[in-house]
Amino acid sequence: MATLTDDLRAWLSKSRERIASAALEPRLERIGRVVHVGDGVATVTGLPDTRLDELLILAGGVRGLAVDLDEETIGCVLLGGDAAIAAGSTVHGTGEVVRTPVGAELLGRVVDPLGMPLDGGDTIAAENFAPIEQPAPPIVDRALVSRPLATGLLVVDAMIPLGRGQRELIIGDRGTGKTAIAIDTMINQRSSDVICVYAAIGQKTSSVAQVIDAVRRYGAPERCCFVIGESDAPPGLQWLTPYSACSIGEYFMAQGRDVLLVIDDLTKHAAAYRQLSLLLRRPPGREAYPGDIFYIHSRLLERAAKLGPACGGGSLTALPVAETQAGNISAYIPTNLISITDGQIYLEPRLFYEDQKPAIDVGKSVSRVGGKTQAPVLKALSESLRLEYAQFLELEVFTRFGTMVDERTRKVIEHGQRIRAVLRQPQFAPLPLGEQVALLFAAAKGALDVVPLDGVESYRAALHEWLLAHCPDILALDDQAAVLSPELEDRLLATLTTLARSLQSQPTGGQP
Repeated sequence: MATLTDDLRAWLSKSRERIASAALEPRLERIGRVVHVGDGVATVTGLPDTRLDELLILAGGVRGLAVDLDEETIGCVLLGGDAAIAAGSTVHGTGEVVRTPVGAELLGRVVDPLGMPLDGGDTIAAENFAPIEQPAPPIVDRALVSRPLATGLLVVDAMIPLGRGQRELIIGDRGTGKTAIAIDTMINQRSSDVICVYAAIGQKTSSVAQVIDAVRRYGAPERCCFVIGESDAPPGLQWLTPYSACSIGEYFMAQGRDVLLVIDDLTKHAAAYRQLSLLLRRPPGREAYPGDIFYIHSRLLERAAKLGPACGGGSLTALPVAETQAGNISAYIPTNLISITDGQIYLEPRLFYEDQKPAIDVGKSVSRVGGKTQAPVLKALSESLRLEYAQFLELEVFTRFGTMVDERTRKVIEHGQRIRAVLRQPQFAPLPLGEQVALLFAAAKGALDVVPLDGVESYRAALHEWLLAHCPDILALDDQAAVLSPELEDRLLATLTTLARSLQSQPTGGQP
């Protein structure tokens, strides 16, 4: 009997050791139930401890986001298809918020807002994850925007310059080239160290494929990440797309890198959020948008910043895109975004149809920050450009009525026509700073006045090789270059004038 008691005690001791080593502790798990599901949202009950924006796991492994907390029910936004979910399905709380993988593993990849690959590649084995919702950097952690972000578009870099850490809205009607400006800016970063993150919200698959193909063909795809919430994706994923892309960019910003974030576009983002809000029975406001539509965009764009040296000195530049209807920039969403951002690039449909591309209306476009970061050499040449161009546009409208003009007015109009021709630029062909300086210098000094108007394109096409052979110092300019010295100005003017004269006597489209 004593032996049996000793054996029982030894067995109990070993059992306690096994339980302790396995760290098995009793845990209470709450399981909820789906009351109603459809159109990308679900109503859940039975999870009283759920917190706002908590990640929920529904039937079939579908993830959801708790966005409405009532006394008895929870409004849940689905982040996947609802085919496997029905009334009565179980729901589990996780106690966590939605996170997305971040890090160098995402560069060169195409992913959805949850980090799942869409390019047919391997699953992303990221070591770091970040919440898609994060507070914006506080004021004390920010620094002044001090470096330019070159777009390679002469009309933008000269008259609407951008700075690293700025938020610049690209706005205009459908099909006027808004995405083209953003993509050209991404392509131009092939000669810089800027990391690019492109967020596509509600875009067609074919449109997204064209963007990705253009960056892979002309840019530096190894420093780009594409976060896609396609038009056929659940509205919850479309809503989370810009936040996920911003978190990916913030990871690199925290490491002291410069990041460009393109959000294409926030009009569709607002529509997706309106759809979710109406399905969740939130009270509609102006144009049926919920009352917090301004807040969700401001808390997103406030995350774009230039960090101070103590925080690594990185920057996140945001280029949100917004669509207008018949040029109505006073509509609800456009006015919200204009008031949130540091300026806007407005595209005019009339200019687009007149083949003046990029179709930027310099009168309605403004940059409230980037002018202080503009390269000194470019700033000196573009100071009077906006005024001369505006004067030309006014005179051109006046002369369209067939009014007789004097010789001085005629010269102003012809000079302005060449400025407009210089500002016209083909897609996927961003210009380096040296060529931009040379073109502005040629326009300002009148070197282009002898070139036929339809020969300006040939002048631009021949400029790079001509400068490389006769004035290579110009091509070596960077964003810190000071004003041109008198000797360099004289040499540059002689070079540009010689090129203009060589084209003067040639037929249209000829090469020197």
